[in-house]
Amino acid sequence: MLNRTEAGPVAAACLGYPRMGLNRELKKALEAFWAGTIPADALERTAKELRRLNWSSMKAAGIDQIPSNDFSLYDHMLDTTVLVGAVPGRYLQIGEPLTRYFAMARGLQSAGERLDLPALEMTKWFDTNYHYIVPEIEVG
Repeated sequence: MLNRTEAGPVAAACLGYPRMGLNRELKKALEAFWAGTIPADALERTAKELRRLNWSSMKAAGIDQIPSNDFSLYDHMLDTTVLVGAVPGRYLQIGEPLTRYFAMARGLQSAGERLDLPALEMTKWFDTNYHYIVPEIEVG
């Protein structure tokens, strides 16, 4: 049987990292964006800085395999839906991608634009208290 020194170094990996920030920066930025008190570019700057801090923190901790694409502004399943282009047709009338993304997540009502779009369904991940957005697959 080999002991650790005979087998060589053991690589450390991280499969994901909390995205909210040490002081809940993402939550605060999201709520400010939704309230209309910060623009989209400020939200995106906050997200970019959190990703940088997360990667730097893992590197400083000696993690050998640092994950990529594990960050989400809202929901990983919603991110995948958008990534593969499975956006339900009723949301395609929204031209701005970030507005469309959050309309799918939270719904969008706008009397001025005559929009009343409900959010996509959300369900529990197995028997946990973790929830995710349920993708809708439409035929052609």
